[in-house]
Amino acid sequence: MHPDGGGLYLRVTAAADDGVSRYWHFRYAHRGTGKDRQLGLGPIITVSLAQARTAARECRELLLAGKDPVDYRRAQEASQALASSKAMTFDQCRDAYIAAHVPGWSNAKHAKQWTSTLAAYVTPVFGNLPVSVIDTGHVLKVLEPMWATKTETASRIRGRIENVMDWARVRGYRSGENPAQWKGHLDHLLPVENRVKKARHHPALPYQQIGQFMAELRAHPSTAARALEFTILTGTRSEESLRARWCEIDWGAKLWTVPAERMKGRRPHAVTLSDQALALLRALRDSGNSEFVFPGSKPGQPVGETAMFELVRQLNYKRQKAGLPIYADPKQDNRRIVPHGFRSTLRDWAGECTNFPREVCEMALAHRTFHSDDGREVGSKTEEAYRRGDMLEKRRKLMDAWGRYCSRPAGKAEVVPIRRSM
Repeated sequence: MHPDGGGLYLRVTAAADDGVSRYWHFRYAHRGTGKDRQLGLGPIITVSLAQARTAARECRELLLAGKDPVDYRRAQEASQALASSKAMTFDQCRDAYIAAHVPGWSNAKHAKQWTSTLAAYVTPVFGNLPVSVIDTGHVLKVLEPMWATKTETASRIRGRIENVMDWARVRGYRSGENPAQWKGHLDHLLPVENRVKKARHHPALPYQQIGQFMAELRAHPSTAARALEFTILTGTRSEESLRARWCEIDWGAKLWTVPAERMKGRRPHAVTLSDQALALLRALRDSGNSEFVFPGSKPGQPVGETAMFELVRQLNYKRQKAGLPIYADPKQDNRRIVPHGFRSTLRDWAGECTNFPREVCEMALAHRTFHSDDGREVGSKTEEAYRRGDMLEKRRKLMDAWGRYCSRPAGKAEVVPIRRSM
């Protein structure tokens, strides 16, 4: 042992390869027992004399503060080991978040969309980084390139990043503010979404064409055609109607109750059934024995949503071959219609051809927040709190009128006077 002073020593010993080992040590007396203790500072080939003297000074400062250098080193190593064991990457947190929440998501595609969008846009930027080190700069690197061109997608990704980061903070994997938070944070760095790009809604069929469309649809023999017909007649979302079960139908009350787990608003929704919808159901009931109203090709499974999309595409293709205009939305640059757009068809018809109150129309569509015809939000939580009744009878009159309208020849509208709609 060769002393340098102040507790610093250079230990020189024979090495296993017949060479010489030179290693810096800090030597001191344990404050409690007085026994000699040594703390290794590193080999001379790695740690210079100046570095060894600096480390020795830090050890003396610990002793002056009443801390044992060896015990302090061990505590640091244990803390680092614990932090390393708790470290999780963003992608790992993403997967854990999805696994924890997927049982509560009504739409089976939701988890796939979460994984696919985050994997496509976030993983290449910071998916493999520890969630504890991700900051605003990382988030902006993901969002800024597509905020102006893919605004809706970017907004959804921002919200998903925010949820994952909040989950990581609550689980103890990170601390501090959420770098993906919008209000009071990113709203100062990115333009408001609706000022960047106008939202594009699902292409919808003009209500004046619904009679012709329904006639062609009813001539199609597939289960997907019956599912789409029922979806149109009830004004429901595809996910709600495709998984409809016979046990949900109350024939006497002419009601179909969609359970909460299949509703977007997570609340059960009673749907009044028109004569046309009931006739469709009776025909299906007499021809099958599945628990699902619209059984798919796989046993125990309903028909898939893609089947309805493909059906609409086939109907348009058939019209195109016959030299007829395709079914498209003139309000959206004649984009081809999609199944979800028929909810807008119903709403446009109700607003322009009937006198049913706005709240009746919105409740029929299971909208919790009302919107005006130009898309502005006009409802409120207070209004919803006082709107406790289901307005079933008024909704029944609305859906009965809609069922009749869908069965009328194209171009012949039915104007419902206010005395009939109230």
